[in-house]
Amino acid sequence: MSIERHKAQVDAQELVAQTDTGARMLTGNVGKFVAIVAFTWSAFQLYVASSLPFWLVDVAGINLIFNNSEVRFIHVAFGLALAAFAYPLFSRSPRTRIPWYDWLLAALGVFACLYLVVMKDGIAMRAGQPTTMDLIVSTIGMVVTGIAVYRSLGLALVIVASVFLFYVFFGNQPFIPEAIQWRGASYGKAMWHYWMQLEGVFGVAAGVSASMIFLFVLFGSLLEKAGAGNYFIKVAFALLGHLRGGPAKAAVVASAMSGLYSGSSIANVVTTGTFTIPLMKRTGFPAEKAGAVEVASSVNGQLMPPVMGAAAFLIAEFTGVGYHEVVKHAFVPAVISYIALIYIVHLEALKMNLRGLPKPPMHLTAMRRLIGVLTGFIGISVLGMAVYYGLGLVKQLFPELTFSTVLLIFLVAYLFLIRVAAKLPDLEVDDPNAPIKELPRAGDVGRTGYYFILPIVILIWCILIERFSPSLSAFYATVAMIFIVLTHRPLKALFRNTNWRSEVKQGIGDFVDGMIGGARNMIGIAVATAAAGVIVGTVSLTGAHQMIGELVEFLSGGNLLAMLLLVAVMSLILGMGLPTTANYLVVSSLMAPVIVELGAQTGFLVPLIAVHFFVFYFGILADVTPPVGLAAFAAGAISQGDPIRTGVQGFFYSIRTALLPFLFIFNTDLLLIDVGPLQAIFVFITATIAMMLFAAAMQGYLLARSRIWETVVLIVVAFTLFRPGFWLDQVQDRYITTAGPPVIEKIGRAAIGTEVRLNLAGPDFDNPDDIITLTVPFTVPEDSPVDGLARLDDEGLTIFEEDGKLLMDEPFPGTPFAQQLQKFDFYGDDPVTLVSAQVEAERMPKEVFYIPGLLLLGLVLVSQRRRQTQPAF
Repeated sequence: MSIERHKAQVDAQELVAQTDTGARMLTGNVGKFVAIVAFTWSAFQLYVASSLPFWLVDVAGINLIFNNSEVRFIHVAFGLALAAFAYPLFSRSPRTRIPWYDWLLAALGVFACLYLVVMKDGIAMRAGQPTTMDLIVSTIGMVVTGIAVYRSLGLALVIVASVFLFYVFFGNQPFIPEAIQWRGASYGKAMWHYWMQLEGVFGVAAGVSASMIFLFVLFGSLLEKAGAGNYFIKVAFALLGHLRGGPAKAAVVASAMSGLYSGSSIANVVTTGTFTIPLMKRTGFPAEKAGAVEVASSVNGQLMPPVMGAAAFLIAEFTGVGYHEVVKHAFVPAVISYIALIYIVHLEALKMNLRGLPKPPMHLTAMRRLIGVLTGFIGISVLGMAVYYGLGLVKQLFPELTFSTVLLIFLVAYLFLIRVAAKLPDLEVDDPNAPIKELPRAGDVGRTGYYFILPIVILIWCILIERFSPSLSAFYATVAMIFIVLTHRPLKALFRNTNWRSEVKQGIGDFVDGMIGGARNMIGIAVATAAAGVIVGTVSLTGAHQMIGELVEFLSGGNLLAMLLLVAVMSLILGMGLPTTANYLVVSSLMAPVIVELGAQTGFLVPLIAVHFFVFYFGILADVTPPVGLAAFAAGAISQGDPIRTGVQGFFYSIRTALLPFLFIFNTDLLLIDVGPLQAIFVFITATIAMMLFAAAMQGYLLARSRIWETVVLIVVAFTLFRPGFWLDQVQDRYITTAGPPVIEKIGRAAIGTEVRLNLAGPDFDNPDDIITLTVPFTVPEDSPVDGLARLDDEGLTIFEEDGKLLMDEPFPGTPFAQQLQKFDFYGDDPVTLVSAQVEAERMPKEVFYIPGLLLLGLVLVSQRRRQTQPAF
């Protein structure tokens, strides 16, 4: 390897260290101490997730049970301490030792957190009435947290959090615009809110980080240390390396598989890109395009369930949707986005007339070659479906099958797969600059590491079949991964009749490194969730989301699409300086309720989960958006290409990902919301074709270079396949609308299970002079009376007729619609009225519009077929 290339890869690794694990490399006793602290953090998180604390109480009489709040305090304490140890405070701070001020900051951070554990009883007794010591501790904690955020995540998040803090203390001052003023808070009230209770730093985000995210990050670290990362890369290359642009396609698939357990786009770039980028360049890709392919595929890794860059757990917590449902909703967009990226790479290879790497001699039919191409990205889908339906069927056939029995089955499978792997030599990490005379056989590569899939199967089983909590599911998967890390090398040595004792030592070393690596990977996430808690806490204390929502609503002119564009831009701008998790927390806490509310006011009901996915997707895209996209800088360091041009090209490749959030806001079928299994398959197929056609339009190439009219037609066809309902709405009204008193009769005649949209109008609670409208869905429940008024009354909606209008009383607290209707002033001069009701009309199937769309596609294919100079695949 050349000196220049080695230096570039070292620079890329340094960038990962600076952003993910800490740039300070310590040796000697200090290095051992920090490693012990990191290992202890991982061990503590495993301990509190297990049943061991309760076993100690029952068997040994030792009470070491930590409640949820104590776990959060200790979790943040570890994060603050390791941030001080691992990340230099200043650019000139020492990298090989810890200066005295960092020891002090670590001690102060731990003290401020553990004070809440030690003094918990006294704090509970004086709720809301802080002592002088409470305020001192809170101040220390907030300052140390701010410094930890600065050193581990940069200045941007510090500035954002500081703006919110400034608003809390000075939001009532005359220099603040009157439209966003609030009454302000005293220092004691603010510090109590932020530090002494679970509303600020130790809020929901820190709770999710402590209970769920850590275990998944630890699981990924152990999987990587066991050699799974290299295995996934080798499998991808063996399957796809011989195709046009094979190394680039392999990079996409390897990043998708890495995305199953990795939560960092930058780490993905360096892990897979160190190998894939040089190979892409050798097969003909320019440096910037090679880096851009790796950036686009690595950033997309955060879309892949079940981890999704740690955001899946936060989305579940903030939306109230079960984690397994979040995974289901995320599946189709993530997979079709990856398939489209593979197709983009294929089109680039066609345009440059590239060839693949040499493959081993074999005689394959066309069908088997096609299966080989599809195996990479469909493998993940098949795995999920096999577990969900296959293992689910086992559960139905054997309902008495206990979880212990299932683990025994997996143990037998593990031993069998280890024996299979032992018959082949272990995979080595190749030099990407060494000449490749022949690709390995995919079957041989696959057999060396099939057992890596077992912990992922356990994870999916626990989540989808047993319906365990995410934290318990991650715990079992992590324990299984620890078992594999410790045993896979010695067991293979035993089967090979070689020295197994040295392999035991290697396994223990991998386990220790994985535990330490998991903790170091968590530093930034723990600190980010703590800082995001300040922002979320400000929103809950001041109601800032309402004022910001009114501002955004004013800027958008009440147009939902314009508001979505503003939110997308806000996410991209904030994401340039914030990590994905913090960006998602900030934007979703401010804007998600506003988008749902505005949609309801305009008669468009947006599911909350779709809005959260919208914000999350654009937060991820910030990693590739110039001029700050860190993933592009990491790829540029490896490819030796210009990082800005790499980022621009990567963003161009990622336009398909930017399209998806707008599509699933208006077509929730893509998120598999209220979609059956057969319809889900149909949605997946049509969405895949649509995304590939959109990719072809963006690349200006399908069978040949596209003319302008062909590009326009491809975009129209893709849009039609994605959202055929748009054209149907132009032809036939979606709803039958009934206004005035006949609404009651309409509701009384509605069949059980029918969704009736109630359109309400009344004075705004905050501005009684303004009349606002709101649409709320009402589903006719089972055993519902046939009288419309009685049906509404059963749901807490009291309606009465007066002067030809249907007037409404305020719903009682706790009834289904009480929260939704809080925006109305029920005691103003103007009453709240039920203006109309809408029931979905019987219309032709929206899929009818696929026919003209496919005919237009055929026209483009015929036109380009005449100019085609090489095979399409």
